[in-house]
Amino acid sequence: MGEKAKKVLFVNSEIFPYLPETSQSMIGRQLPQGIQERKKEIRSFMPRYGCINERKNQLHEVIRLSGMNIIIGDVDRPLIIKVASIAAARIQVYFIDNEDYFKRRQTYRDDDGTFFADNAERSIFFARGVLETVKKLRWAPDIIHCHGWISHVLPLYLKKVYKGDPIFADSKIVLSLYDNAQDEKFTPDFRKLLKIGGIKPADTAPLETPDGINLAKLAAKYSDGVIAASAGVSPEVLDYCASLELPVLPYNAAAMEDGSWIDEYDKFYDRF
Repeated sequence: MGEKAKKVLFVNSEIFPYLPETSQSMIGRQLPQGIQERKKEIRSFMPRYGCINERKNQLHEVIRLSGMNIIIGDVDRPLIIKVASIAAARIQVYFIDNEDYFKRRQTYRDDDGTFFADNAERSIFFARGVLETVKKLRWAPDIIHCHGWISHVLPLYLKKVYKGDPIFADSKIVLSLYDNAQDEKFTPDFRKLLKIGGIKPADTAPLETPDGINLAKLAAKYSDGVIAASAGVSPEVLDYCASLELPVLPYNAAAMEDGSWIDEYDKFYDRF
């Protein structure tokens, strides 16, 4: 990159207070604020799950960013962009919305705990929705930081479909790995659904068996650096990252406890 990163795009699966407090949702809440306080410009995205109370959280649609359709398989679905502010953090959050994918009140699993059958499609819609919206914002990120499985196809799309766009020409991907959804299974046609632009079968080879472990490997394959954000990240995935010779920031429980992890992440961004 030649100089320190100045603009960081956060692509989150969870952000508190829009979702219940977990270690991942708190990272989604605290990290953008902390990076902004360290004099970087930030944008933050997450899905607009149906459990998010729009009136309570004062979400409103951004008409100028909404209106395009995203085609997955043979079906095109409208992309709706909403925005809300976390006043205490002085940050805005952009929400990717669509009635078919995100109206349901649950996030990833139904009331019986079963992983949604269309989660592969939801991840594709989310990733492409984020990239298309950032293009409309005409805001060129130095770092794109992906959190959680629902963001894991974004690195593939950035490097294989969107890299030629001037907005993303210099963007680097940092991937945070967590310990949720590692054992989940996705639809067998995940690789077929992913195919747009110049994506070839070899590009999605890690998903020959479409599960959470291999989806994380796919994300790592197209990332520039990896952060172990949970203590329970799969050793298989971390070994794969090592085989790619990617810079990896190990999980640091003490830093998570004392708050110094934000400085660690900030310094990690500046390596690219």
